Amino acid sequence: MERGNISVSTENIFPIIKKSLYSDQEIFLRELVSNAVDAIQKLKYLSGRGEYEGELGELKVEVSVDKDAKQIKVSDNGIGMTEEEVKKYLNQVAFSGAEEFLKKFKDVKDLSEIIGKFGLGFYSAFMVADTVTVVTRSYREDAKAVKWTCNGTTEYTLEEGERHSRGTDVILHVSEDAAEFLEEARIRNILEKYCRFLPVPIFFKEEQINNPNPIWKKPPAELKDEDYKTFFRELYPFDEEPLFWIHLNVDYPFNLTGILYFPKIRQDIDPRKNQIQLYSRQVFITDEVTEIVPEYLMLLKGVIDSPDIPLNVSRSYLQSDSNVRKISSYITRKVADKLSEIFKEDRKAFEQKWDDISVFVKYGMLTDDKFYERAVKFCLLKTTEGEFFTIDEYREKVAENQTDKDKKVVFLYATDKKSQDMYIRSARGRGYEVLYLDGIIDSHFIGLMERKLENTRWVRVDSDTLDNLIPKGEDDKKEEKAEILLTDEQLSKIKEAFVSVLPNKSMQVQTASLGEDEMPVVITRPEFMRRMKDMAALGGGNAFMGEMPDSINVVVNTKHPLVRSIVDSKNNTQLAKQLLDLALLSQNMLEGKDLTDFIHRSVEMIGNNKTKTTARKTRKSAPKSKTKTAKASTAEAKTAAPKEKE
Repeated sequence: MERGNISVSTENIFPIIKKSLYSDQEIFLRELVSNAVDAIQKLKYLSGRGEYEGELGELKVEVSVDKDAKQIKVSDNGIGMTEEEVKKYLNQVAFSGAEEFLKKFKDVKDLSEIIGKFGLGFYSAFMVADTVTVVTRSYREDAKAVKWTCNGTTEYTLEEGERHSRGTDVILHVSEDAAEFLEEARIRNILEKYCRFLPVPIFFKEEQINNPNPIWKKPPAELKDEDYKTFFRELYPFDEEPLFWIHLNVDYPFNLTGILYFPKIRQDIDPRKNQIQLYSRQVFITDEVTEIVPEYLMLLKGVIDSPDIPLNVSRSYLQSDSNVRKISSYITRKVADKLSEIFKEDRKAFEQKWDDISVFVKYGMLTDDKFYERAVKFCLLKTTEGEFFTIDEYREKVAENQTDKDKKVVFLYATDKKSQDMYIRSARGRGYEVLYLDGIIDSHFIGLMERKLENTRWVRVDSDTLDNLIPKGEDDKKEEKAEILLTDEQLSKIKEAFVSVLPNKSMQVQTASLGEDEMPVVITRPEFMRRMKDMAALGGGNAFMGEMPDSINVVVNTKHPLVRSIVDSKNNTQLAKQLLDLALLSQNMLEGKDLTDFIHRSVEMIGNNKTKTTARKTRKSAPKSKTKTAKASTAEAKTAAPKEKE
């Protein structure tokens, strides 16, 4: 038996390796299984080159747990190691001593940054084991089995081992504080997480737990739609079927394969993040891919596999470099190209998917200028009537009718078809088109469009009267001048009546001539203040704005007969209050005591009206009866008079 010291000149290095190099203990199993897979891959490579002429047999990795013995074993029938190779790869940690170690990494804040620079993956075993034993036998002829043992210090033993075939067994004697890893369910979960697509069969309890040939490694020409859908269900068994997908397959100037799926997003951004999985040579690395995938693409799902993405030492975090930037740009371009392709080849199908992908497209346009340049050609605007237009198509359609006196094209939009139905109908009655923008990020999208599109204004259909939303020139107002207008005194009386019944000071009363067929009172919310509050609610503006009360305009339609009647009404405040409450009720702004009072007042007014109607009918019938009686009496008198005389 040989005894010796691993080439590390201080004993504080192993505690660092054991406790600090990895952010998660479970990674030890990924590292050991990956090493076993590498050993098998190397043997296959040598066999392919004719440097190994023996039988390969059933190449596989086996993982087993012996809870009673407190052991975990990872076995492979790969290339194995000779005694010299054990000394080289296991005993000579790739730095000569603590002085070099500390000098080189004195400024490192996160010790997880250092491991890969020395190939220390094997030593992750000491995170969960007090002692590690390696029994290995090389594929070379006449090679003897070797047994290496280390108890987590810099000391080791090397002696002849017992193994009759090529390959390596790594045996972990699990420490007390890592007993959770002796549970079979725990080991299975780790294997399914990190090793489910490794290119060599992985067995646990005599069951293969991985798919060595995932579809992203296959040529797209060999795959059918059902293959992609089946793989999606394998990744996300509880999700709805994806809309479509992109198969990534490039080998220059970097190597990248993978499949990205477009899920049904609808109007809410999925709160579940990290749905794209990163692999390196089919080894799961992480689902934190923000360095590779732009933020808006995080709404997608799927896998990316690239050996050219630089990782930190624990292979858990990405490091940014030119390749990462190139890969990110490539993915962005592929996504935009796919969307453009669907739009051009089958616009109807694209429109049918728009409600599901609009959030994604708009999010991309907001956050990536290059994506905006591509997406602006296929980004759709949906009207309240369910019609779809590209931005240019819509602008051209409404330009003639919706251009204001300042020569700006006005884009009217609604965010809630139910609560804003009255305003939409009014706009449609004038021949205006109204867009339907009810998405969670549409307020930001509107701001983007106003910055990008010259000579346009975007205003919500309930933010003011239509005459103010799309103000016309003098020629368009000639007809209005012919109207019979109220005097200043009459207007003042109407306004005072409504001001006196306002429920709070945040409301402002305005008068406008809207038309006899319009509502007597209309509630509007100024565009600027409402947008500021919306953005504050989404975290994109001053939080103080979210606490401010709504700025609400009460627009009184002076052309409506009921409003005009206030001028001559003795109880004009009651009528004003009733008309105001009707307007508030239409906007779901009447509640509690105000709503109860409104109901009682309505019942009372209906009752009074019914009483007055009955009284009028009585008065109308009474004269007829009186006249009839009078005529009868007169006739009787005339008849009776002669008799009396006689």
